[in-house]
Formats: sequence, C-alpha cells, structure tokens
Amino acid sequence: MGRALARAAAGGMRAVGGYAGSVYLRSDTDGLLRMAVVTGLPVRLFRPWWRMQVNRPYPVAEAYRTGQSVHLPDAEAAMRRFPQLMAGLPFPFGSFYEPVTAGGERFGVLLVLRPATPGEEPGAGARERLREAAAGLAKELAALDAAGEAVRWDGDPLCVPVPAAADEAREALDRLETAVLSVDRQGGIAFANTAAGELLGRDAPRLRGRLLWEALPWLGHPAYEDHVRGVFISGEPVRFTARRGPPPDGDARPGTGTSGPGAGTGTGPAPGPDAEWLSVGLYPGPSGVTVTLEAADPPAYAPGSVTRPGAGLGSPADRASSLYRPVALAIALTEAVTARQVSAVVTEELLPAFGGRQLAIYVLDERHLYLAWETGFPKGFLNRFDGVSLHERLPGVETLTSGRPLFFESMERLAEAYPGIPLDAEIGARAFLPLIASGRPVGSCILGFDQRRGFSPEERTVLTALAGLIAQALERARRYDSEAALARGLQAALLPHRLPVRGQVTTVGRYLAGTDGMEVGGDWYDVIEAAEGRLALVIGDVQGHGVAAAATMGQLRSAVRAFALSGNDPEQVVRGTNQLLMDLDPGQFASCCYVLLDPGSGHALAVRAGHPQPLLRHADGRAEVLDLAGGVVLGVDPGARYPVTELELAPGAVLALYTDGLVETPGADIDDGVERLRAALATARPSPLTETADRLVAEAARTADRPDDIALLLASRDPAPLPGAGAAPEPPAGAA
Repeated sequence: MGRALARAAAGGMRAVGGYAGSVYLRSDTDGLLRMAVVTGLPVRLFRPWWRMQVNRPYPVAEAYRTGQSVHLPDAEAAMRRFPQLMAGLPFPFGSFYEPVTAGGERFGVLLVLRPATPGEEPGAGARERLREAAAGLAKELAALDAAGEAVRWDGDPLCVPVPAAADEAREALDRLETAVLSVDRQGGIAFANTAAGELLGRDAPRLRGRLLWEALPWLGHPAYEDHVRGVFISGEPVRFTARRGPPPDGDARPGTGTSGPGAGTGTGPAPGPDAEWLSVGLYPGPSGVTVTLEAADPPAYAPGSVTRPGAGLGSPADRASSLYRPVALAIALTEAVTARQVSAVVTEELLPAFGGRQLAIYVLDERHLYLAWETGFPKGFLNRFDGVSLHERLPGVETLTSGRPLFFESMERLAEAYPGIPLDAEIGARAFLPLIASGRPVGSCILGFDQRRGFSPEERTVLTALAGLIAQALERARRYDSEAALARGLQAALLPHRLPVRGQVTTVGRYLAGTDGMEVGGDWYDVIEAAEGRLALVIGDVQGHGVAAAATMGQLRSAVRAFALSGNDPEQVVRGTNQLLMDLDPGQFASCCYVLLDPGSGHALAVRAGHPQPLLRHADGRAEVLDLAGGVVLGVDPGARYPVTELELAPGAVLALYTDGLVETPGADIDDGVERLRAALATARPSPLTETADRLVAEAARTADRPDDIALLLASRDPAPLPGAGAAPEPPAGAA
C-alpha cells in the first residue's frame, strides 16, 4: 500500500506542478484521518498536522467530508475559507485537496502544495490529471479492501524522497568561500561544499545524510525555525542573521572526529565575537533548498532569547506542536458551543499537543464538582470523585480552590502529596488545572500521562493559559446549554404530541433536531381537523435556530390552526399566515406547505409557500416529486398570492411532506437529496406507515454532522386503517 500512496503523491505533484504532496487516510479511530505518506517536506517539522479530525474546519477534512475538491490558490483565499489553517501555517502557498473515493467508499484525501498563484485558476487539464491520480489511488485501495487488507493508517507517515537531479556544478561550488549546503525536500543534507565543512568543523562528506537542524542545531531555535518552515511551504527565498550556538551536551569536541548522537553538530573552535553571527540564506526549489552561510556583523539589537542559543522548547517538531496546538485549540474553542463540544475539542487538540492519554473535566455546581467528560481512564474509576465537595482534600478540588495548577512528575509524587488517594495506574504523571473564567470558578481539568515526565516552565505556562481558555469556553457553553434546554422544552411543548385519528387516513410525524449550533430550529408539522370532516396537513420551516425560531414556529402553528378551523380555504390560510408573520416580525421568514384533504374521496387542495415539493408514492410503488404551483416564502411580500393545486390521494398512496434538512447535504445539490428521498419512499413498505417514516429519517438520524433540523409528515389513505394509526409515535433516537 505504501508504494501506491507514494505514486499517488508524486503523480499529484506532477499533475499541478507542485513541490510537495501527501496522502491522508482514515484510521481505526472513528472520525480521525492520519497522514500516511509525505514527499517534498521535512516530515518532522509538520508533526502537528499528522492527525486531522474530519469534523474540523480544515481543507483536508472538508474534502473528505463532502467528497468535493478544494483548491486554495494563495494565502488570501486560504485565510478567507480556512483561517485555522493559516493560523498554523502563515506562509504564501497554493494547495489542492482531492478526495480519494471509489463508489460510495471514502478512503482519504490527496494533498498537493505548489507556489501561490493569486487569482489564477489551474487549467482543466491539470485538475483532470490530479483527479486521475486520486482515482487511480482509490482504485488500488478499493482492490486491497476487497482482498481483505485493512486500508487504514495508524502509524507515523512514510517520508518519500523527491528524486534529486544530477549536480554537475559541485566542483564550482567547492571553489567558493561561502558555505553552501543543498538540502532535499525532507530536510536532509544532500551536498555540502568544502567551505561548509570547514565552518561546521566536519568533513563535507560526513555532513551528507544528516538533517539540517541536527547539523545546525542553532537553526532550530524558535527565532529562526519559522523561516525554515516557511521556505519549505511558500517556496519564497529568505535571508536573516542568526547566532551560532555551542553544541549540545554529548556532541563531539573540536577535532576529535567522534561519531554518535550529535556528532558533527557545530563542533570546531568557538567563534569570536564577529564570526559568531552568520548571514543565512535559504533558496527553495522543486527538489530542495540551497542554504548559504556567511560571516556577518552582530545586529545593532538582538533580543535576549535570540542571543541565548538552545533556549528553545525541545525539538523542532515539539516546538511546532507547542506553537500550533494552542493556537488550534483557541480557535476551535471559539467554535464550540456546547459543553460536550468544548470537551471534545480539548480531547482532540490538547492531549496530542502534550502527549497525554487521559483527560477528565469536572464542572462546579452548588459547591460540588461533577464529572462532565472523561477519556482514557479505567471504566468507572472516576465515579468515586463525582459530586465531591469543595471541602475534600483532593488535587482536583484544591487546584480550583487555590487557583494554582498542580503538576506531579510521577504517580509516587501524587501519592506522597495526597496519602491514601486512589490511583488508576502505578506509572505515569498528572497535571491538575484550575478552570477559572474572569475570576469565577468553573471547574477543574485533569491531564494524565502514561509515563513519568517533567513539566518545563514553558509547558506549565502554556497549560495554565489554555486552562483559562477552556474555562471561558465552558462558561459560555453552560449559558448556551441553558438556552438550548429552554428552546427544546418550548419546541417540545409546541409540536403536536398526538395526531388526529381518522378511520380512512393514517398520519405519522417525525422530528429530528440538528446536531450543530443551537440544535433546535423552527421546523414543525401539524394535522388539523378542519370543517366538513376534512384534514389539513401542514409542514413548515422557520428561518434560524434557537428560542426565537421556536417561538416564531409556535406562533405560526397557532395561526395556521386558527385560520384552518375558521373554515378558510387553503389560499386564505397561507395568505393570512403570511400577513401575520410580517406583522409579528418583519425580519423573519418561513416556508410552508398546506394540504387540505377530503378523507372520503381523496381529493386534496395544496398550497406551497417557498417549501420543497411534496412526494407522492402511488399504490403500485411508483413515487414521484409533485409539481405544485407555489408562492414566495412567508414574511417577504405582504401582497403575495399563493395558487392552489388540486391532487388526488388514492387508497394505498402515501403523501410525504418534509423540510429541507432531510434532503440537504453540505456541498451537494439539493435535487440529489430529493431524488434519494424519492427512491427511498418508492422502495419502502407501504404499511405500517410508522416503519416508512422511520426508514426515511434513519440515515439522517445516524449522521453526526447534521446542520439543520428535520420535520417529516406522512399521510396515507386507506379504507381499513391499522389499529392505533394516527398517533404520533415515540420518535427514534435523536427525534423530538
């Protein structure tokens, strides 16, 4: 499988003139993509992007979720669509993201980086070649999948070298007094001239094969590392002044020629005051980066952190994580609106950043701490701490009451500080963080690690700051949850609990709340016993979500019911409701479909106000999309007219009224969704109608990412109704 992935990455680069490529594959962890192969980039510098949650607002995740290609020609386009991406990679570059799919199976995403092309779209041929590369990979992966091989990725990414071109100018470079290094796209030194060997205190041939930041450890300093990362991403050259540092402990001493860890990394005579500073040039190209090093005068001003080499936060990959993950966490927390979403974001972003394996979040309520989220701990272990009082002597309590984070490098240290405290493991480390928002205690957060580990001052500072962000997000989420509970209660009270029972007509209703945002919207349905024994079938969708939408929905439902019970014809009912909505809230609008049915004859009069067309399943199994004449949505035009369409509901036929949430999918055409619903209705069993309703909403109920709520109303005319027909049955999981 690795060879297929490498071929696809290389083929994608050739297709669009890229300088780096990668393939993300799904993993054994639900909802997680992993970088499986990368070419043209130093893989260690991009460790924070090895994992990608499919529900996050990043181009890789969007291409996977929607099955649609994503093209970002430059940084400006990327900032407009995916600001989170540019927060971690603020460099000018262009990129392509092509989904790797075969049939209905999604395997991953093919990613290609290339120079930025502001305002310029790639040619049709280039896009087609990229699609062919992704399709070819999908075909190979599908064959492996059919053969029983697991087409998933759970390890580190494979690094595939870019083929290097022959360099006939090496002898000419050896004549230069300037130190020159040729670095491949993976960050390895492919060539060093004689001057570079003399400057670094190693023979030039012995530098080949080493990683750039191993041979020049001071170049990995946070003050300079972004220059290196930016050159590989953006393809633009850069020059800066840097200070050489002494080799790390354990490096070979001058003139010894010792090999082993750190050998050749900056050995040689200590530079003098003037030679200590170097002018560094980085010149990228399709196959790598040329590095030049020349003596430079000390800058007029150098920050203390720059003049202290080796003061960074560990390896380049660790520093990339320490910078990227907090930014990603902060951005993601601004998008999380519920306490569960906040906790999920912390799990996805904070734990990987610091190598944690366990997480627990407790929230404060009435001077007791209650477990709100946990992952990684033995099942049931934390139950004993659920609901503990603030008077208890426990680290999770004392970190909140004191406002100070508590760090324990080992489980022995934790046991010594709190004798008798139950422990879930013998080996590991723990961090207890207070969650305090604007001076108000919110709860506490526990991070667990599988091995003993220390916490550097930088890590303690970052974790403490992130705890404040988490507390703010949780406080906001608790207010949101309160409003959402109010909205759900209001909506549950306004939707019909039971539909009228008629001997000749069976009706069934379903409602599913959305999974994004407020979760409660303005969709509704109703069945009204109108004058002369007729039934009014109503479905509608109020714009927006939350308490306001639910309240407007209740007012419209009451208005429609009042107009219908007064004996008005369908056009008068909808026109009167339109006028009422404009009087109640001129800025609000809603769609609606109203059908007045005679149960005895099956004759019906239908009016549509900007609502999706109903479906009709005939007794012989044929299903069609009706073509009802319609008017504009309610609340837009006070003088709007709503034409009436006549239709017949024969015995055994099923009429389906629904809201757009049932047929709309982000990135897909709504007509495709209507066609899927029509096909599902055609193949559904005509009886019992409750099973038909459950089947139509089943796929939507299983979808974790459902931005809109859903209402469905089915009506079937049958001279012999089933026992109990007409009741609004208990909704499926997720329905209201």
